[in-house]
Amino acid sequence: MSGLVTGDAVVLGLQPARLPSRALALVIDLAVIWTVYLLLSIGLAIATASLDEAAVMAVSIASFLLVLVGAPIAVETLSHGRSLGKLACGLRVVRDDGGPIRFRHALVRGAMGVVEVLFTFGVIACIASLVSERGRRIGDVFAGTLVVRERVPAARGPMASPPPPPWLVGRFAQLDLSGVPDDLWLAIRQYLTRMRQLDPAVSWSMAQRLAGDLAGRTGTPAPDGVPPAAYLAAVVNERQARDARRAFTAAAREAASGQAADGPAAVPAPPTSVRPDARPAAAAAGGPPPPRTAAPVSADTPPTATSGGFAPPA
Repeated sequence: MSGLVTGDAVVLGLQPARLPSRALALVIDLAVIWTVYLLLSIGLAIATASLDEAAVMAVSIASFLLVLVGAPIAVETLSHGRSLGKLACGLRVVRDDGGPIRFRHALVRGAMGVVEVLFTFGVIACIASLVSERGRRIGDVFAGTLVVRERVPAARGPMASPPPPPWLVGRFAQLDLSGVPDDLWLAIRQYLTRMRQLDPAVSWSMAQRLAGDLAGRTGTPAPDGVPPAAYLAAVVNERQARDARRAFTAAAREAASGQAADGPAAVPAPPTSVRPDARPAAAAAGGPPPPRTAAPVSADTPPTATSGGFAPPA
């Protein structure tokens, strides 16, 4: 399972490379290889000028095998399927199951490439690539490899996991998902978002592998008659629903705790205004007004004006 998302694995969603891009990558590789071979041949011709004809022939054959056969094999083995031309064109050689190639795969491809590429100037390779459904040449068929495109056009919108069938929604509500690691969730989401771009046979194989890994972690295999891709989509939908419920509950609790800590806001009482000429409560209630008492007047106190504006007589 780890070969799907980590290490030297190929990211899901790759498409088989077609003849034009493969031909351009091959032209770049051949240009580099033949340039190196010619420079090395000139250097060896100068260095072996004093040797006999048999020795010169042996050195020439060795340089041919080393540069034109051994170099592509070594480059593809060390770079896990990326030669200089493939790297420039965004291509890569992978196994049929999507994993990185090894030395034996590069060896078979290089040995067959001598016949179908070098000796026939690529005619056999072009015919085989046109006939093959996935654009494979004879060396790819014998080696069990495939040339794919690593750089694909980006989607215009965010790629979301497809929803599960309606009859599977809520069916795994009691499933224990605590034992599923994050890398497995990542692999499942990547597969679900790109499964329509994969070859049908490869997509089915990957879905079965991921469903088996998920069933081993949860202890609940896919029900009978349920396709593995639908099982994966239903389990992912259940996890997303649980995450949404937990996030909503946490937000509600945080809001409630903040409101309890602040307490209800104290409302101040409105101020009461007292009119200067307001009558006492008894008068307002209809009772007799209290008796008015005259204020003592001293001789030093000047007379005050009455309500009519006149001063009393002296």
